[in-house]
Order: sequence, then C-alpha cells, then structure tokens
Amino acid sequence: MSIDMSQFYQVFFEEAAEHLSNMETLLLGLDLAAPDPDTLNAIFRAAHSIKGGAGTFGFTDMTEVTHILETLLDRIRKNELALREDMVDAFLQAGDVLRNLLDHHRDGTPADEAAMRHVCGVLERLAQGEACPNVLPGDTPPTASRRYRLSFHKVARKKLEPLLSELARHGKVSPTDPDSGASYTIELETTLDEAALWDLLDFVVSRRQVEVTCLDTSTVTAADDGFGFFDDAPGAPAANPVAEEGDGFGLFVPAEEIRRQTEEAQGFGFFEGAPGTPDSAPSLTPAAPSSPSAPGTPNAATRTPPVSAESSSIRVSVEKVDQLINLVGELVITQSMLAQTAARADPVLYESLLNSVAQLERNTRDLQEAVMSIRMLPISFVFSRFPRVVRDVAGKLGKQVELRTIGEGTELDKSLIEKIADPLTHLVRNSLDHGIETPDKRLAAGKPAKGTLTLRASHQGGNIVIEVIDDGAGLNRERILAKARERGLPVSDTMSDQEVWQLIFAPGFSTAEVVTDVSGRGVGMDVVKRNIEGMGGRVELSSVPGQGTTVTIRLPLTLAILDGMSVAVQDEIFIIPLGYIVESLQPAASDVKTVAGDGRVVAVRGEYLPVVALHQVFNIRPRTERPHEGILVVVESEGKKAALFVDDLVGQHQVVIKSLETNYRKVPCISAATIMGDGRVALILDVAALVRLSRTPAAALAA
Repeated sequence: MSIDMSQFYQVFFEEAAEHLSNMETLLLGLDLAAPDPDTLNAIFRAAHSIKGGAGTFGFTDMTEVTHILETLLDRIRKNELALREDMVDAFLQAGDVLRNLLDHHRDGTPADEAAMRHVCGVLERLAQGEACPNVLPGDTPPTASRRYRLSFHKVARKKLEPLLSELARHGKVSPTDPDSGASYTIELETTLDEAALWDLLDFVVSRRQVEVTCLDTSTVTAADDGFGFFDDAPGAPAANPVAEEGDGFGLFVPAEEIRRQTEEAQGFGFFEGAPGTPDSAPSLTPAAPSSPSAPGTPNAATRTPPVSAESSSIRVSVEKVDQLINLVGELVITQSMLAQTAARADPVLYESLLNSVAQLERNTRDLQEAVMSIRMLPISFVFSRFPRVVRDVAGKLGKQVELRTIGEGTELDKSLIEKIADPLTHLVRNSLDHGIETPDKRLAAGKPAKGTLTLRASHQGGNIVIEVIDDGAGLNRERILAKARERGLPVSDTMSDQEVWQLIFAPGFSTAEVVTDVSGRGVGMDVVKRNIEGMGGRVELSSVPGQGTTVTIRLPLTLAILDGMSVAVQDEIFIIPLGYIVESLQPAASDVKTVAGDGRVVAVRGEYLPVVALHQVFNIRPRTERPHEGILVVVESEGKKAALFVDDLVGQHQVVIKSLETNYRKVPCISAATIMGDGRVALILDVAALVRLSRTPAAALAA
C-alpha cells in the first residue's frame, strides 16, 4: 500500500513560503554587534523546518541548501563564529535560491542550478571561517541566456511599445507574428529569469493578456489572474525526483538520513508553525492515512501541532471565499428587493412582516460585513517585502537609508493587496534613486548622512490611505518643466506646483540623467497611476525642495462593494462613486456660459468647470437640457474637475459591484454595473473617463 502524498504538497509549499518570509524578516532585523540569541534560534528553526519538509518530499536540492545554511547558523548561535555583514548577505541570497527552488517544484519553472551551487559554496566557506567580501546584496552569479516566447492578447501595439523597448535593453527581441489587432507574439533571448521577466510585464499588462513560454524547457509560465506576490500554488510539482517504489514507498529519502534528521529535529516539523509567525498566520494539519514506514522511522505526516495553532486558524482557498462573497452579494440584492416590496404593504395589517424584513436587513448587513472581513488582510503583507528592497537598492546606490513603517495592521481587501504591491515597489525604488541623496550630499546640506523612507497606512472614512514619504531633495520644478518642454508637452511657468508634479505621470517621462537598473527609463510612473486608478483609487504628489516628497495613494477598502450616489437622467439610474464627488449644486442661469468650440462651462467658487451632460454622453432624452433646471455634480479625477449635468439626485447607496465587461462587454465611460432594490440594473460611471471627456473639444466630441 503506497501513500498518496500529493494532498500534502500544497501545505508544504505554503508553509515553506511562510518560513522563508519569516526568516528574511528576522535576518533584516539582526543587530550585527549583538545578535539576539532568540532571533538566531528562530532563524535556525525556520531553516530546519524547510529542510525537514523538503526531505520528506524528496526535494534534495532544497535539503542541500538548508543543511549548509543550518551548519553556519549553528556555529553562529553557539558563538563559534561572529556574525558579519557578508554572512547576512549570504543568508538572504540563500533565501532567494530556496524561493527559486520552491517555485521549481511547485509549478515547474526552471531551477537556477548555477545560483544554487554559488550560494552553497559561499555558505560552506563562511562556515569554515573564511571571509567572502565579494558577496553583495542582490549579487547572483552569471546566468545562462534563456529564450522565451511572449504572446500578447487583446493589447494595443501602442501600449506595448515602451515595454518592447525595455525588453530590448535586456536582450534580443524578435517579432514572430505580424500585429493582427488581436494578438502579437515575440521571441526574447535574455539572461532574465521568469521572476524578473514578470516584474517587467506586470507593470504594463495583466497576466490574462500575456502567455510566456520558456522555449528552453517548453514551460508555460502564464497565470490566469496575475496574483503575483501572493500566488496560490497551481498544484503538485510537475515532476517528483523521487522514485515511485522502494523503501519508504518511494516518497522518503533513505532511512538512515531520515533517522538522523529525526534525531536532530524530533520530527520533520514541516507542519509546525513558523517560529515567530503572528497568530493570524493560517495553518492547517491534514490527516495522513495510516501506513507502515521504514523500520524505526516515525511517520512525519502524523505529527500534530499544538492545539492552539490548529484551533486559531484554518486555510481556505480564495475561490471558496470569492464564491461566498458573491452569494452574500446576491443575498443583499434579494433582501433589498424584499424591503422595497414590503414598504408598499399596510404597516397596520403587516406589522410582523415589516418587523421581520427589518430584522432580515440588520442580519444581512452583519453577515455582509463578516464575510467581507474574511478577505481583509493587514497591509503588513505588502510592507514586509520592503526592508529587503531598501537594503539591496540602497547598497547598490551607495546610500544609507532607514525604513520606517507605520500602520502595518491597517486592513484592506486581499485583491487590492495583490494589485498594490508592484506600484508601491516602483514608488519605493524611485524614492531611493531620485529622492534620497548620497551621504556626502546630505551632510553638505546639513542633514544626517542616513536618509529616512517612511511607509504609512491608515483608514480615512471608507478609504485606505498609503503614503510613501522620503526626506530627500524633493522634486525639481525647473528640471521637470525643462524635460516637459523637451518632450513637447504643453507647459507654462505659471503652472501651479501640483500641475507640474502631475507631469511626472506622463507616459515615458523621466528626469534621470543616467539610466540604471534601479530606475530612469521612464517606464513605470504612468503605469503606476493607471493601475491605481484601475482599482478605483487616486494618487497625489506633494514635495518641498530640500525636505522631501510624499506620494499619497487613496484606495477603496474593497473592490466588491462601493459607496455611491445614484443620479437620474430621465428614467435611467447611474451610480457615481462617492470618492470622486466634491459637491452637488443647482447653478444660477447666469453662472453657465457657452464657449465657442468648447461647449458649456459653469462658474463654481471662482473657477470655471466644463459641463458634461450625461444625456449627451449616453444619448438619452433628458427631462431638461438647461443646467439651471437640473443638478450639477462636481467630480474630481487626476487633479482636474468637471461638472456632471443630471436631472435628479436619487440617494446614497452601498452597491454590490458586478463586472459589465465579464458579463456583457466594455462600455465607454462605464466602469461596472449593479442591481438596485427594484431589480433594475444601474450603471456605475467611470469618472476618470468622463473628466477626460470634458477636456475634449465639442466638435470632436460631436463627431
């Protein structure tokens, strides 16, 4: 009788990833002068747990790396060797190698054998007391060139041009198919690995729009949704390097090795919680079928963690949570329909019915909030990646930078956490490269040699606000204007600072004098802004010369539910997201002016705003065509304002978002749809598109 170990693969992959993340966090917090013994022990236990689990599944490459890693850690914690900077660098490199091997066993991506051999050699020399001064943060041995086929689907060629230029900097790009309008395929020969390649792609296209095939291994590495940083493993390893038959049923390493590991660790420990992991970290202990093992060898799969770890949390797939949220959304809509129908009943005759409907509404609201909270995760899941980023990038640039994080416990929807990671990474790297000065320049300016980069998160109303703050040189207004003129952008010296800062988000805009591997290529800031606005958020810039720059991102707490204002145009109902609304008003007839060739404008508190008539945009017969007889809703997006002309304000609602593109097709100026209490479908307006539309000349708009 053989043991089916495939049921445990997913558990090992997830727990190994948690151990690696925890180990990196602990390493970055070590004090070289006086390392905390408890921290060293926690790092050792994390490495040992990975080694035990890898040995159980026959992942001998991971076992080899962690075994050498353990040897060096053991000598350090026993005070046989003093902890040095090059040792921490080697530990971090080993973590990167283990992640690569984990990805290899999880989804079949190629393993970087050269990097593994390199880091094993470095660890062995360090364990023997030798110095390795050439080990630097982010260093990796030269990698062999790889060939990839990239197939883009439903992406405009113009949108791909900056990406293709960037790919050409990293290798040789060869188009293989002509642009058919629906797809475009290229071949790329480069030294980039899959992770680095996806880092470039994720900024410009979603993973639904591109399929990547490694021609050297014929491995398709595209994902169907682009979770990226928090990907769930797609399944069991494509190839298990362990024989199917033999001692231990072909699933374990030789009995002598297992016995030795067992004596060391008193069990493999791959189902144990990561040392130092917060209580909220998910954990699961699957029950293994009882079966014989090698003589004298305890069955690792039958080990049970402490009861507290088992009872405090449980792993549930994201698909199940999404299904639950969707069902609760449908329940909210049904409850709203019942409430609207019951409102027409006689309150005297149907008092008990109305009371029951009111109780149902309260219970539905509580259920909705409870289910939504399941998807909420602390933003520390994103912030935890930046100590390593800051350490590596600052080391490359020769800068001294201290990272501070505030509000790590602030929660937001998991889908937003997955999407905000890449834009935040770009902003952090920009602050390190362009913002914070080198130590000699800071000292000359009367500043401390070490700069400070702060990541702050907080809740404000129904939004989450994330700030990236540096105490660097600030933005250079004159350089930005000069670069804008050089690129032919419409600018003037009378522009406000806020308008000048917005120029940074123009496609391809960069003031970097030298292009480095950190930044300066002009690919990114416009995509950062587009990605954030695609999440229903906004990005703002503020800067003081000589004191630093602050980038503020405002996002909704979730992408599943929206607070909005419903407006009417004749019998049609539209939803305007509350986050974009500045005010609503009924103007006087004298405040509305007609500008030849540019349509109508309205005077609001000393400034003239373009008027966007929704009945013209959507070709609806309105109740009135005169703005002073209707309502103007002032909205703001991308630093610009416009006044939406509607017939009436209906009310404020919390609506369940339904994708219009998935269920129907993409409609200009519409971002999504929802179902109202009376069963009608209401369209949710794309405010950013409407504000851009307001800047379009009237003649072009009519055409």
